[in-house]
Amino acid sequence: MTSTAQNAGTALAYRAVRVTGVRRLTPHMARISFTGCDQEGLSALPPAAPDQYVKVFFPLPHQERPQLPPPLVDDAMSWYRTYLAMPDEVRPPMRTYTIRAHRPAAREIDIDFVLHADGGPAATWAASARPGDEVAVLGPHGLYSVPEGAEWQLLIGDESALPAIGAILEALPEGAHARAFVEVAGPEEEQELPSAGSSGITWIHRDGGAHGERLLAAVREAELPGGTPYAWIAGEAGLVKLARRHLVREREFDKRAITFTGYWRLGRTEEDTGRENIRKLESGEPLDAPTD
Repeated sequence: MTSTAQNAGTALAYRAVRVTGVRRLTPHMARISFTGCDQEGLSALPPAAPDQYVKVFFPLPHQERPQLPPPLVDDAMSWYRTYLAMPDEVRPPMRTYTIRAHRPAAREIDIDFVLHADGGPAATWAASARPGDEVAVLGPHGLYSVPEGAEWQLLIGDESALPAIGAILEALPEGAHARAFVEVAGPEEEQELPSAGSSGITWIHRDGGAHGERLLAAVREAELPGGTPYAWIAGEAGLVKLARRHLVREREFDKRAITFTGYWRLGRTEEDTGRENIRKLESGEPLDAPTD
C-alpha cells in the first residue's frame, strides 16, 4: 500500500478521544484539548495542512460517549450515508472543526469551539466540557495549499475560520507575507495570533450588524500588496461566495490561486447541508458552486 493510501485509510478511522483540558480564550471561544481513549492515543493521527479539520461526534444527552456507525470503508461518502441511516435516538450530533494545534509527542490536539448563543449541540457540549468527557473524531483533512510562485497570502474569515487562520499564520516560515481580515462579534473576541512570517491582521467587529457585511466592506476597501497572491477564504457560505467573487471580478485574482470553503450556512444545520448534498449526488445534480 502506498503512503498516500495509508494516510487516506487512517484519515477515515473513527477515534474515541477524551478531554484533557479546557480554557476560555475569549468570552465566546473555548479551547479544548483531547487525547485518545485507547493505548495508541492520537499517535497515528496523520499530518494534514494547517487548516486541517475533523468531524466531531458528540454524545446525546443521555449518553457518556457517542454511539458511532459501523467501521468505515475507504469511500469518502459511505460513512455519511451510514451515519444518516442511524436511528434518530442513537445518531450522534456531528459538526466539523479545525484542529488548532497537534502535539504528536504529547498525543494531544486542541480544538477551538465558538460558543454560539443559539445553543446548538456542539456549543452546548463545549460550554460544559470537563476533563474525562468523551467524543469521537473522523479525519483529518486539509485544504490550504499555496501554489508555487505565490508572493503573499490573503486570509479572510469569520470567527469560525479564526482557528484555521491562527494555525496558518503560526505555520508561516520566516520571509512569508500574509494579510488577514477576520470578523468577530466585538473587540473582546480578538486573539493574539503569533507568526514567524510577516503578517498584518485587520479585525472587523460585527457589533450586532449583519454577519459578514463589515468584513466584505473592509476587504473591498483595503489596499492590498502587489505581486502574485494566494487567497484562503472560509466561514459562512454566503460570505465566502461574495468574497471570492470580489477577488476574481474586481481584484483579478487567479481562480486557481483561491482556496474557499463554506464552514456553515445561515439558517441551516450541517445535517441539512449534508442531506441535500447526498440527494444531489444520488440524483446526478451538481453540488452548489460559487459563480464568478
